[in-house]
Amino acid sequence: MPVITLDQNRFCKLVGRKLEVDDMTKWLPWLGLDIEETGPNYVKVEYNPNRMDFSSQAGIARAFCGLMEWETGLPKYEVHSGNIALNVEPTVSKVRPYVVGAVIRDIDLDYDAVPELMEMQEDLHWGIGRDRRKASIGVHNLDAVKPPFTYKAVPPDAISFVPLAKEEEMTLGEVLERHEKGVVYRHLVDWAHLYPVIVDRNGDVLSFPPIINGELTRVGNSTRNLFIDITGPDLNSVSESLNILTTALKDMGGTLESVQVMYPDETLVTPDLSVQKMRLRIRYANKLLGLNLTSEEVIRCLRKCRLDAKPLNRNVLEVFIPPYRIDILHEVDLVEEVSIGYGYYRLNPTLPKAVTTGKSNKASEMSNHVRQIMVGLGFIEMMNFILTNEENQYEKMRLKAEKVIRLANPTSAEYSTVRELLLPCLMRNLAENKHESYPQRIFEVSDVLRFDEKAETRTCRELHVSAATSHPSANFTEIRSYAEALLRNLSVTNFVLKAISHPSFIEGRVASVQCDGKEIGIVGEVHPEVLNNFELENPTGAFEINLEEIIR
Repeated sequence: MPVITLDQNRFCKLVGRKLEVDDMTKWLPWLGLDIEETGPNYVKVEYNPNRMDFSSQAGIARAFCGLMEWETGLPKYEVHSGNIALNVEPTVSKVRPYVVGAVIRDIDLDYDAVPELMEMQEDLHWGIGRDRRKASIGVHNLDAVKPPFTYKAVPPDAISFVPLAKEEEMTLGEVLERHEKGVVYRHLVDWAHLYPVIVDRNGDVLSFPPIINGELTRVGNSTRNLFIDITGPDLNSVSESLNILTTALKDMGGTLESVQVMYPDETLVTPDLSVQKMRLRIRYANKLLGLNLTSEEVIRCLRKCRLDAKPLNRNVLEVFIPPYRIDILHEVDLVEEVSIGYGYYRLNPTLPKAVTTGKSNKASEMSNHVRQIMVGLGFIEMMNFILTNEENQYEKMRLKAEKVIRLANPTSAEYSTVRELLLPCLMRNLAENKHESYPQRIFEVSDVLRFDEKAETRTCRELHVSAATSHPSANFTEIRSYAEALLRNLSVTNFVLKAISHPSFIEGRVASVQCDGKEIGIVGEVHPEVLNNFELENPTGAFEINLEEIIR
């Protein structure tokens, strides 16, 4: 979860009022923030990644003012028409096709503001940009370059520039080989034969997105005018990042100015800070919250969350959503805003009206009990997907695939069927961990799916436990002792072992586990051919038991 440190003096300046640290720690949690740490002049808070507008002190201060009713309703963001153009060449269409931009003028970046801006940039890279894959941000000193700017793709050795925090020029290819950021993020572009770059009219490099900016446009305390570019393969992600960043910079004292982004087939004017609209049913909100709020009270709650609304009729409000609130996607999100504006501390907790209380399902209780027993016997629990494939489930286990539950449209050949046994998955676990020390003892308690014997057109879920022990001296006697210990600890005493033949196990070293005349499992020493199929060198003992028969 992302964390941001709120400096007391800076936060007070942003909200326009004097606050003590105790005041901040008292009210910040009601915005959905978790207090991580407090100091004599700071509060460190953790915020939910869906609230990326909380990635800056300005964004939190904006919401805090609403909660305290110092400033309510929609913040007003005026974007002045600018004359700076960003030309997009067709060469970037197959590499990183989208770019948006903005200009921030007359901003006072003091000693604390520059680090805050950089931290916000990295949080947006992570939260929206998915570690720069979907969106990457460049913040530049506008006064150091000459517009118009061009976004294009060029060969790796076509352009040289001095990357940020370096003193020597490097080609784009050298940046990926020698620069710290290039090494980390090279996988985002090194698959292409052309690399994206943003240059000014003199050919000076502003940015090599999504890798690194140029040292030429480094932002410092004396910078007053900023140019922002955000690139990526997803236009929605880059636009959302731009809206959050520019509104925060506006709240930090800057003046917003638009940029004309000229694509080959269209021209976009960014940032687009238009207000979004959504409808909220008052009865729906009251039902979810257990309240009886009037339309006026709901509107007041929404305004405290820096939204606005007007009634369309007695039951429906039209809600206006600011451009930085990218987390509001559904009507229930508006209900959450109503609850925040109303105040969670005002909600009275009540017990459910149901006359009964919940308890664990028998299968869950059995699973937990079996886990405790197996861990006590020295086994390590595995967790595998219920989806598998016929090769691992049947062919490698020397089984015939007779009644296979196949997926109609599998996305991968690796996961094309549903497992009906746990043991093949454990054998694969052993195969993937041959480099670990021996002995290896593993188990899994989980569901399998198989055709219902009474109605072949239906499937039934069963809870199984399977275990395997692998080491140079593993044998039938050892795995039998573990199976018997499990059953006795489950209070199953009326079981017997009967010798059988099974293709997955060695003849004469395999037995059926029977209880009241019904087979509930199998235990034995795994067949050498099965071991060879999974490329295992050590003897392996294994058992699998159907716990459904024990639960009944």
